[in-house]
Amino acid sequence: MKLKARLLGFASGGTGIVVLDDDVAKDLGVHPLDRIRIRYNGKEVLAIVNVAKKLPRDIVALYDEVADALNITEGALIDVEPVEPPKSIAYIRNKLRGGRLGKEEIFEIIRDIVSGALNEVEIAALVTTLHHQRMTIEEAYYFTKAMVETGETLKLDKRPILDKHSLGGIPGDKTSILVVPIIASLGYTIPKTSSRAITSPAGTADRFEVLAPVNLTVEEMKEVVLKTGGCLVWGGSLRLAPADDLIIRVEYPLAVDPFFIPSIMAKKHAVGSTHVVIDFPTGRDAKIQNIRGGERLAQEFIELGSRLGIHVEVALTFGEQPLGHAVGPALEAREALVAISGKGPVDLINKATSLAGILLNMVGVSNGREIALKALTSGKAEAKLREIIEAQGGDPRIKPEDVPVGEHKVEIYSKRVGRVIYINNRAIAQIARAAGAPRDKGAGVYLHVKLGDKVKQGDVIMEIFAEKGYKAENAGKLAEELNPVLIGKYSEVMLLKHIPAKPPVGLPILER
Repeated sequence: MKLKARLLGFASGGTGIVVLDDDVAKDLGVHPLDRIRIRYNGKEVLAIVNVAKKLPRDIVALYDEVADALNITEGALIDVEPVEPPKSIAYIRNKLRGGRLGKEEIFEIIRDIVSGALNEVEIAALVTTLHHQRMTIEEAYYFTKAMVETGETLKLDKRPILDKHSLGGIPGDKTSILVVPIIASLGYTIPKTSSRAITSPAGTADRFEVLAPVNLTVEEMKEVVLKTGGCLVWGGSLRLAPADDLIIRVEYPLAVDPFFIPSIMAKKHAVGSTHVVIDFPTGRDAKIQNIRGGERLAQEFIELGSRLGIHVEVALTFGEQPLGHAVGPALEAREALVAISGKGPVDLINKATSLAGILLNMVGVSNGREIALKALTSGKAEAKLREIIEAQGGDPRIKPEDVPVGEHKVEIYSKRVGRVIYINNRAIAQIARAAGAPRDKGAGVYLHVKLGDKVKQGDVIMEIFAEKGYKAENAGKLAEELNPVLIGKYSEVMLLKHIPAKPPVGLPILER
């Protein structure tokens, strides 16, 4: 059937979608969420069908993904035909019944996700099934390989290539902004791809974007890495393992993440990493809540890395409170600039040099942590960070005070005397997001206290920054309601929190 293209002028967010009049859909024999093939000027794509009433019968309305893929202009005459459901649907149904997925089945599923042949309902069925059944190590391996082979890869022709990743789960974890320049300043290669926030107040890409552009192409990333030895770029702009971004769109509203191991390892494999340290923040409000659970998960990463030819080691790190004092993109960028000179929060410096030290030890360097700390305190790491900032298009002379933060501020005061005995990571994240982070770069939270600190009644324990007054007010009210910093004497505070008969607020922190 030939139909005229109507360009809607907006994107669906990844999946190729078209809209047909309901009578035209009936003539084609397709239903909502079925697939059709669109042909134009010798090119073709598959698209998911939406159906509308009172659309002209000679029109097919196109979302940007379809129009851009075929370079279709308004009013162009295009061929539209129905297609059979992809084989991968049968593979997903088999997995729903408890079967295992083989190599060819997994590659077919991932190819269909990337091409848009699977709709979000079908992807959600796969995600939900894998969440309940868990992947075998073989399935994780083939999902990782399939994700890499359906995307772009970074070819540096250098070895070793070092990398670092954090599972996330604690606010304020700006460690990568220190680890990358430490490692690169010592002559090693570390091409760091980073995520944006999913439910946290800032991902590494959000933090570093305050200092330099992060939306680089693979070729631009390669140029920066060959020039400086390192980079900090947003993985979403690179088409490295593109299936992962489409899967995350389904995982987020479900608050489940069964693909997180192949997702992480696919990104590392795609940039050619040979040695990777993975950080597991461990604590009550973190993703990893205890050491035993962390040890079990670590073995899965190590085994999968071995099958991929990557030397993986895991660090279980203290995750009972935010890292450093700053939470939110601009506040964290400021704190990172202070820390890279060796003057920042002790916990941030200790964690960054410990992770960098593990990487150095993995490639045969003795006393890795001491060497990493010297690179930090000597100014070598700071010089390298500024070199990377400049290579990515930022200002290498930027100072912490040059980074603007929200002009609206709310102070939260202690209501009692004592010590800080508990800080709720998830509550801190909720407050920072209520203030506008990460979308508003200047929004966030600055903690004036850490665990064990002595506090007097009336002391400022937290400052909330926002770019808009109403967001500052809302975040302040939320802080008073959630009371994220518990102060008292260890012997007298036994009730940590009362759980009323209502559903919990907020989602767990997800960040890759």
